[in-house]
Formats: sequence, C-alpha cells, structure tokens
Amino acid sequence: MQNKILLIIGAVWVEPNSSAAGKRMLQLINQFLEKGYHITFVSAAQKSEKAIDLRSLGIEEASIELNHSSFDDFIKNLAPNIVLFDRFMIEEQFGWRVAEQCPNAITILDTEDLHCLRKTREFCVKKKINFSIAELLKQDITKREIVSILRCDLSLIISTYEIKLLKDVFKIPSNIIMYLPFLFNEIDVLQTKKWQSFKEREHFIFIGNFFHKPNVDAVLTLKKSIWPIIKKSIPDAELHVYGAYVNQQIQELNNTKEGFLIKGFAKNANKVVEKAKVVLAPLNFGAGIKGKLTEAMLCGTPSVTTSIGAEGMANNFEWNGFIEDDYAAFANKTILLYSDELIWKNSQQKGIQIINEIYSKQKNSTLFFDVLEGIQSNIEQHRNANFLRSLLLHQTIQATKYMSKWIEEKNK
Repeated sequence: MQNKILLIIGAVWVEPNSSAAGKRMLQLINQFLEKGYHITFVSAAQKSEKAIDLRSLGIEEASIELNHSSFDDFIKNLAPNIVLFDRFMIEEQFGWRVAEQCPNAITILDTEDLHCLRKTREFCVKKKINFSIAELLKQDITKREIVSILRCDLSLIISTYEIKLLKDVFKIPSNIIMYLPFLFNEIDVLQTKKWQSFKEREHFIFIGNFFHKPNVDAVLTLKKSIWPIIKKSIPDAELHVYGAYVNQQIQELNNTKEGFLIKGFAKNANKVVEKAKVVLAPLNFGAGIKGKLTEAMLCGTPSVTTSIGAEGMANNFEWNGFIEDDYAAFANKTILLYSDELIWKNSQQKGIQIINEIYSKQKNSTLFFDVLEGIQSNIEQHRNANFLRSLLLHQTIQATKYMSKWIEEKNK
C-alpha cells in the first residue's frame, strides 16, 4: 500500500466560522484524516485571527511564497501522492510546479464554486443585462477556469447545476469531474427535539462573509427593496445581519428604529441561526451552493431565497421555504412563512429531507474515495483518456510558468 500523503495548497487559511468555503475545506480535511492521510496544508496568504489552528488536528502547516522556487524543493521533499488545489487560481500558480516535481501525484481541484459563473453573473448585474451562456463564454476567467479543470486529474463540483453546465456546455469528460456537495451528518430525531419551536423563535436573519460580493449586494437589496415591506406588515420584527468582515457600507445600514441590525461576526453561526424564525437570502448573483442555506436546514430554520440562491441545491426536492425572484413576492412569502406555523413546520421538514438525501457525509464520502481509489489504481489509463491534459501541460501552462519565473527573477 502506498504512503498516504496529501498536500493541500490553500488560497486562504481555513476559516470555518467565516465562510462556507472554510467549512467545506474543513469537511474535506476531516474525510482525509479519517482515511489515515498525513496532511500538510500550505498557503501564501496572510493568516488572520479567524483561521483555525490545523496543527491541533495533527496537520502540518507551512507558509509558502508565490513565484518562488523554494516551493519546488518543498514539494519534492514532501513527495505527496495527492495534491489538492483550493480554487483554480491556486492550480494556475502551482500546478506546473507540482507537475514538474511530482509528476505521479494525483491532482485534485476543489472549485468551491465556478468562479467564472459567479463573476459573469456579477458582470451582467452591473451592466444591467441578462446572463447568458454566450456572455459566459466571452469571459477570460471562463477560459482560465476550464483549462484548470482540464489540467487536473479530478475536479470536485458542489452544485448539480454546475456539473450539468460543465458537461453540456464545456463538454468536460465525466471521469475528471465529480459532484461532491457539502458533507453533513444526517439529521436524526434526537437532533430535531433540541430545536427551538416555532413559538420560541423570533426575528429574521441574514448571515454571510462580506468579502463575498453577492452577500453585500443581498443585504443592500434587503435594506432597499424587501425589508420595508416586511417591517410594515410585522412592526415588531427585526432583521439581524451577521457575517465576517463587515465593511463600512454594510455597517452604515444599521438602524435600530427600522429593526435592521448589523450584528457582525458570529463566533458560532449555528447558535444565532437556530434562534431565528426565518433565514433571508435574496441573492442576485453567485454560484455554487450556499452555506447559509444548508446551515438554515441544519438548524431547522426555513428560508426564503432566489432562484440563484437555491440553484443546484435541492435537486427534485421541494425547498424548505420559498424561492422568489420578485422582491415584492419575496417579502410577501417571507411574511407568510413567518406568520403561519403549519407552513413553517412543513418547510422545516423539507429541509431535513434535503440534508439527509443530498448532503449525507457517509454516502458522499464513500463515493468520493471509491472514485479516488479507482484513479490511483490506474493513473496512466485515467490520464490517457484525457489527452487535453497532456496537451495543456505541454503548451498552455508554459505561459503561467514563464511569467512566474520572470517575476521570480525580477524579485531578485
């Protein structure tokens, strides 16, 4: 049996209390730990006080430099059999170095979400034009991200919508992409008995990392277009806005009289979500699946969101609340969900079903390691089936490689 050495190259350090991406990375780390992997996590980013100490989990940590050959010596000495890139930009920076120093290492890209999809949607919102596949295909970031996926042995995709997009539009071979959503323990009866009841809960909540532009836009939408309608109908209600990295623009929205309260960073997101009656997430653009919405389901809290918010998350199951894109309809459905105990309880049950059927850690983790072991058992055959990988490593990646080498020389 070969050594189980995993190197994770992070875009940022792991902050599970700040973002869904941080929670996702910790889920993956835990799965590899359970399989007996020795894990080293490295990043070129600055570490904030919100980052968890991975060493407490038995994981090696190291800081690395961009555009520096010291990484070549580092990875050669580590000799990992698997390298996991956190987001495609990290594969761009380090993929060619991994390919040169550890050519037999399996490369996995955790996309987090399709950045090209999120960025194109943001561009369309700003330009006040409708999103289209044609617009997506025009963007440079789309070409970069698709090339990165093609260069890796396996890319992990968290949304069923994105899997379909990659297969149908970009014709990505199905053997190099895998649907792997968030990984949660199934919700059981003991857990539901601990939840606060409809009558015990109060107020509305929005939660999200404010480095993430869709979250900033969503709170501005709530303030301007949705909350005034809700507040008029339910005068005693409050909207509590939580999230890491609150900027001045968001902080200035705080208004006690309006019941629009900016609470800031929540050390324990579950504690604040499970006390709320309804989660609100009017997302106008974005991609992937939304941690705030799975978190709501895990806390037994129904939600109201948009079609972008719910995209790729529930498959054929009914949503645990309502999906509305029209702001007035969004507000009215929110009022209904907040006021009608029967509808609220039915919505809560739908959330349990979604988590247990789609996001089961046990089911999804088993499938993931089956796929990984299949690739490990015959890596040469796997790579031969993806000729574009060798072509891109031969040509396209050289642009990134020599730019990096140029920067390295310049820095001297």
